[in-house]
Amino acid sequence: MIRKENAKLPTKYGNFIIQAYIRKDNAEMPHLALLHSELDITKPVVIRIHSECLTGDLFGSLRCDCGEQLDKSLEILNNNQGVLIYLRQEGRGIGILNKLRAYNHQDEGMNTIEANEALGFMPDERNYSVAINILEDLNIKQIKLLTNNPDKVNAFENSSITVLERLPLFIRPNKTNQAYFDTKESEMGHIFKKS
Repeated sequence: MIRKENAKLPTKYGNFIIQAYIRKDNAEMPHLALLHSELDITKPVVIRIHSECLTGDLFGSLRCDCGEQLDKSLEILNNNQGVLIYLRQEGRGIGILNKLRAYNHQDEGMNTIEANEALGFMPDERNYSVAINILEDLNIKQIKLLTNNPDKVNAFENSSITVLERLPLFIRPNKTNQAYFDTKESEMGHIFKKS
């Protein structure tokens, strides 16, 4: 990962610095880090690794809880002087076009895993090594990871970064996404309580 531009980013949540990271093979879709303006890396840092979800983050889709997770995360990160890593891996890594195709399969009765598999993908194609590289670039050594996804915690097992604690991020399901929540918990092992 190559660190590129950064700028001050005052938000409705608080004051952050936004920093872009690119891979040599994809400079047009930079990954982003939002660093609280009072970040102190000498202490354990609260971290949220958030994968891009255009439909949820930007348009407020009720099919998922991504936009609500992003909002709540930024509130928590502001209160704890933390860092958001925003990874450009839309639709669990399958991209926006395939995500829309998966939506159509879900409307036919498939769950989110079955829909991805029907398109020839794994249930989750995401990779968190980029987030680890960004945190290493920031010289962050100890973190409290804001997540319900055990895969994110496990991604740090052989890294130079120590996960001291998993912090749950609970969003109340709605009638549109209840089945999505159920699949995440029963088939993907997501944990909706404090570890």
